[in-house]
Amino acid sequence: MKDLKVIFMGTPDFAVPVLEYLIENTNVVLVVTQPDKEVGRDKKLVYSPIKKIALSHNVNVFQPVRIRKDFEIISEINPDIIITCAYGQIIPKSILDIPRLGCINVHASLLPEYRGAAPMQWAILDGKTETGVTLMYMDEGMDTGDMISKMTCEILPEDTIGSLHDKLSLVGKELLSKELPNIVNGTNDREKQDNDKATYTKMIKREDELLNFEDTGLNIINKIRAFNPWPLAYFKFNDIEIKVLKASFEAKNNTVPGKIEFGKKEMNIHCADGLIKLEKIKPFGKKEMDIVPYLNGIKKEEGMYVGK
Repeated sequence: MKDLKVIFMGTPDFAVPVLEYLIENTNVVLVVTQPDKEVGRDKKLVYSPIKKIALSHNVNVFQPVRIRKDFEIISEINPDIIITCAYGQIIPKSILDIPRLGCINVHASLLPEYRGAAPMQWAILDGKTETGVTLMYMDEGMDTGDMISKMTCEILPEDTIGSLHDKLSLVGKELLSKELPNIVNGTNDREKQDNDKATYTKMIKREDELLNFEDTGLNIINKIRAFNPWPLAYFKFNDIEIKVLKASFEAKNNTVPGKIEFGKKEMNIHCADGLIKLEKIKPFGKKEMDIVPYLNGIKKEEGMYVGK
């Protein structure tokens, strides 16, 4: 497939294995990614992971602020196929109609479940034990196009968004490598989605990161997993934000949500149906630490609560 003229659209680390596969096996003539971001107090411009990969392989990079209004270069190239993976902008019909083989998207869920943004996080938040990747034709809707193939992936109890992200990124590469020859030959399957079974996700917002100890222990642990290593779920104690990287749950009756129980080497927080036992945290302005060193440096009293 070295003569297959490909434009790839993607931005984060998740898309890197897919791009690397395409560079090795096809003719990637252009990579489209989000504009460079300003980071830190000095506002240093930082390349996206996809831009770094493209430049390292001498592939031309295009970074439109709004691709809906700036895509002339794509029309000029007239690729055989466009492949997207976590690009970050809606692709308009004027672009979808350009390639003869269509526009193909690598989406991190088992469609029609979890259309939209942050499907991996929401699968963990919802307590799913299985998710996967769907390879699909793009249309004007939000992940509504015809499906080509799916590949499942188990969500283990110890999985965080970090580990699930890494597993699914490799699943995406494997699925595309399996199906791309069929797409080129016109022998791939094509299945319409059942819109009655569709679910949609939303972008993760700051308020979603706050732990609510009136919730169940399962939901709290799932939130901690879903936001580790980024952006990290948190609570406030003594007016200081405490981010939680790791915790466990112990069922218990007669709890008082938000109340803190201190042990010699423990800090446990009551929730709706038990105790959240903190194991690894990151207090504001400090490095990640196990709970014992943190306890050695704070004042501990009976009757203390989170958020107070």
